Amino acid sequence: MKRAKSVDQWRISDELWEKLQPLLPDHPNTHRFGGGRPRKPDRVCADAIFFRLRTGCQWKALDATGMCPGSTAHARFQEWVAAGVFLKLWTAGLLEYDQLKGIDWSWLSMDGCMTKAPLGGKKDGPNPTDRGKSGVKRSLLVEGAGVPIGVAVDGANRNDFKMARATIERIAIKRPKPTKKKTQGMCLDKGYDYDEVRELLEEFGFSAHIRARGEEARELKRRAGEKARRWVVERAHSWLNRFRAVLIRWCKKSDNFLATLHFALAVITYRATGLTG
Repeated sequence: MKRAKSVDQWRISDELWEKLQPLLPDHPNTHRFGGGRPRKPDRVCADAIFFRLRTGCQWKALDATGMCPGSTAHARFQEWVAAGVFLKLWTAGLLEYDQLKGIDWSWLSMDGCMTKAPLGGKKDGPNPTDRGKSGVKRSLLVEGAGVPIGVAVDGANRNDFKMARATIERIAIKRPKPTKKKTQGMCLDKGYDYDEVRELLEEFGFSAHIRARGEEARELKRRAGEKARRWVVERAHSWLNRFRAVLIRWCKKSDNFLATLHFALAVITYRATGLTG
């Protein structure tokens, strides 16, 4: 009973399944007589994929859960990755969030986060904070309330500011054009304090708010009434790290890891809408 309860705890919610199901590709029966082995239901495979997202277990470990064979769940995951299902789910979530609560484009924040990648693969590199072991860096862009709107992946040894362009270019929905009345500020920490970044932000029409290198050492106090902005992206990274398949990258293929990230970002976004638990 305990094992069954722990498995059920990490099944995809009915509300999220209603958002995911319309995005799944059709699978025609190619058997010449219309027969063949019955295909595992998509909902069952979605439960297994979500279980792996939350727990970070190996695909083979799904066999012990009784939900779905690991090989079947992995094959279905690969189908959905090829069809761009998880990116579409995240994009749909952002559109619903924008409709219900409104994306705050006036203040955006970006930051990078390094995590482990024991098996290596594409877009990994030596982690300078983990004795040079294989690691991956994700660069995350969030709107004013902290809902993620853009993400990019590279090796752990890649500098944050070198990933700024890729992150901005991968904003999942159409970005409104900034105007004099509706400016779009970009809040960054001292790791982005370079002329290259300022030129990039000017190119994209952002107003740069970058903490200067050495500012922490001078222990400058914030002026009264000045609002902190960068903490929302740090909180978003913390949310992502609660998905164990994101916290430790076991995917050798960068596309699979990026799809895993998109799935986690979709869950976070739909939770922000209040439509799912």
